[in-house]
Amino acid sequence: MSSAMLKKPNLTEGPIFSRIILVAPPLMASNLLQALYNSADMIIVGLSPVKDAVGAIGVSTSLLHLLVNLFIGLSVGTNVVVARHIGEGDENKVSAAIHTSVVMSFIFGGAFGILGFFISKPMLIFMGAEGELLELANIYSQIYFIGAPFLALTNYLSSVYRAKGDTKTPLIVLSLSGLFNVLLNLFFVLAVGLSVEGVAIATVLSNVASAAVLIIILMKDKGFCHFSIKKLRLDKREFFDILYIGVPVGIQSTLFSISNTIIQSSILEVNNLMCPEGSSYQAVIQGNAAASNIENLVFAAANSIPQAIVSFVGQNLGAKKYERVTKITIYGFIISALTSAIFSITVFLLKNPLLYLYGVTDTPDLLGQLAFSTATKRFVFHLAPFIFFGIMDMASNIAKAMKKAITSTAITLVGTCIFRIIWILTVFRAFLNLESIFISYPISWILTGIVEILLVIFTIKSEKKKQSDTADTDTAERP
Repeated sequence: MSSAMLKKPNLTEGPIFSRIILVAPPLMASNLLQALYNSADMIIVGLSPVKDAVGAIGVSTSLLHLLVNLFIGLSVGTNVVVARHIGEGDENKVSAAIHTSVVMSFIFGGAFGILGFFISKPMLIFMGAEGELLELANIYSQIYFIGAPFLALTNYLSSVYRAKGDTKTPLIVLSLSGLFNVLLNLFFVLAVGLSVEGVAIATVLSNVASAAVLIIILMKDKGFCHFSIKKLRLDKREFFDILYIGVPVGIQSTLFSISNTIIQSSILEVNNLMCPEGSSYQAVIQGNAAASNIENLVFAAANSIPQAIVSFVGQNLGAKKYERVTKITIYGFIISALTSAIFSITVFLLKNPLLYLYGVTDTPDLLGQLAFSTATKRFVFHLAPFIFFGIMDMASNIAKAMKKAITSTAITLVGTCIFRIIWILTVFRAFLNLESIFISYPISWILTGIVEILLVIFTIKSEKKKQSDTADTDTAERP
């Protein structure tokens, strides 16, 4: 047995529950730290004298997620493909998939970075941003798009580590780069006197640093996942395998962002209706941005469980251990539901001190009351039923790991994206208030989750039947 084989990462043997508990927490901590560092952008920019700085980042978020979610979606393809090859024990395919992924990150990162840079202002105008809010949001977005290749590379590399069951390395690297980001934020905003442009530059530089460190560590890997600049090339088979899984996930994530962009434009519309003309800042936008940013902590924690489970499912499918896949799926749903409930309840109970960090407080003035009321309403409609998001997200990720990416994407497209767009065009138009916007999220989580669960159950039964039929055929052919 080769030394490389000895270092083959393995999630196909041993107790399942304890392995998940070992793998998931570092990934959760990494996601939470990333969300916290992103929150720091908004909190620190709030220390600048620019009134609409917090709102500008909040408005930009929906647009930027078009890019970020696309990369995250495509990187799921890397996770699944690399994990499957590890389960098969094929070192050459693992290497080809990793090097292909790195090339893909620069191709797609560069292309979408250029596209995003030039369409950011027209998109923000389409969403309803205007005046100083528009200019600030555009500056922040354009600088962010410049760093797109390094953001993409960081996501692809993190997926490689997750595929082999190593969630500690990304945790350490992303934690340090996040701290670097916060220090740069403080320097650019407080020392240099910049506003949104300062935190955007800090984000780009931290992504460059994290991508560089993750690459260097992989270059020192002695096993299946060793990276070498000399091996950089697009392997046709691995490229299309990654795209087969990653593109539907990326499209799904992008469509999520498109529907969220439409929702953001509806919130801007409510803001224009509720804020008195000549207001010193956009209160509804600020309250929604603060609540959304805090909710990202809950999303980060909940999403870490499906991310971990994808690696387990991928490796065990590659090893054709379908009974383990069933157990992994059951454990995944249980842990995901508990995680979603615990974090959503905790954040809701701590909402007042958390909102205070963003300058959103229950004050007697009209704008302060409007911002606080907006944030509180969003929490009520999103955090109380958040367990349904956790279940939906788990089912969707498991389906994709089971090579049902296209079907799962179609379900999510109809159940969330199209549903929310129709909702905004009908129900919201009838009421023109925040409640009619926020309630569309939990309804779409429930509808989509039910269908995704049915897809997972059907797929597991189908794979077991194939295995049983193959075993019967082999038995019949023996003399």
